[in-house]
Amino acid sequence: MPIQKTSTLFSLAALAVGALLAFSSAANAADKTLTIYTYESFIAEWGPGPKVKEAFEKTCACTVDFVGVADGVALLSRLKLEGEGSKADLVLGLDTNLVSEAKDTGLFEDHGIDTTAVKVPGDFKDPVFIPYDYGHFAVVYDTQVLKAPPASLKELVEGDPSQKIVIEDPRTSTPGLGLLLWVRSVYGDKAPDAWAKLKNRVLTVTPGWSEAYGLFTKGEAPMVLSYTTSPAYHMVAESTDRYQAAAFSEGHYIQIEVAGLLKNAKDKQLARDFLSFMIGPGFQDTIPTNNWMMPVSATSQPLPDAFGKLVVPQKTFLMSPEEVARNRAAWIDEWLAAMSAN
Repeated sequence: MPIQKTSTLFSLAALAVGALLAFSSAANAADKTLTIYTYESFIAEWGPGPKVKEAFEKTCACTVDFVGVADGVALLSRLKLEGEGSKADLVLGLDTNLVSEAKDTGLFEDHGIDTTAVKVPGDFKDPVFIPYDYGHFAVVYDTQVLKAPPASLKELVEGDPSQKIVIEDPRTSTPGLGLLLWVRSVYGDKAPDAWAKLKNRVLTVTPGWSEAYGLFTKGEAPMVLSYTTSPAYHMVAESTDRYQAAAFSEGHYIQIEVAGLLKNAKDKQLARDFLSFMIGPGFQDTIPTNNWMMPVSATSQPLPDAFGKLVVPQKTFLMSPEEVARNRAAWIDEWLAAMSAN
């Protein structure tokens, strides 16, 4: 065989092998899957999940698989049930009220991410969990039905029982847990008495936020436990001021939502890449007008004008994760006893 022809054949073979290796490498990269447990409203069609998935997949040569459960407390319950056999790489949707209990599972590890860009009220910092948004809980009301909303938690507790509110269950929902802690922050040891009075105003208790807010917007009740930021959705998306948050004179309890890395994550570098992405503009841009919460770091665009019309709490309540972990079960038992009493 002539040398020139032999050389050509070797070159072609080398190119073929190179192309095959490149294709194999690209296929393997595309085969990478990042499994993230979160709450259902995050991955709803109108939530930030779809945009976050699209934006991150452009950077990672991977597939983001969001797995949704009803609400944040349900996330922790699912992790406890699955244990080390969980398929999750990351959990996104716990809040600071749950982080101590989440650490006690032994399922998480330090994130190792530079979080100097993250700014939240109270300056929460943690080696395991990274904040991605925050918001203050509030009673949101229908101005067409309720002309004189409660101006304090005391007025909510002691007000007209015919004016109903929909709340979330603290056993399954982070907003429900937030209300439990809000009442405890204001009433202290007298919280069971407050719940005994408030139960007469409660239309129903839902497993999560989505169900509660859906009942509210369908007109089932004139009030719902939600966030000071919720009216911004209606202003921006629906061009209406109909739904507003009541400013409470005692102050409002804050929720800081966080994400964490599982020890058994399949590809920890990929998971950490997502956590770094989470506190950058590509993720943070989706928070104000998709999750309707406040971003924790810089966005590429200013907040919509509607955010300048929202209630600004004069006082913020936030218990330490350790205090919540010590008392959550007992306070939930108090809540159950009060709500079920005749």
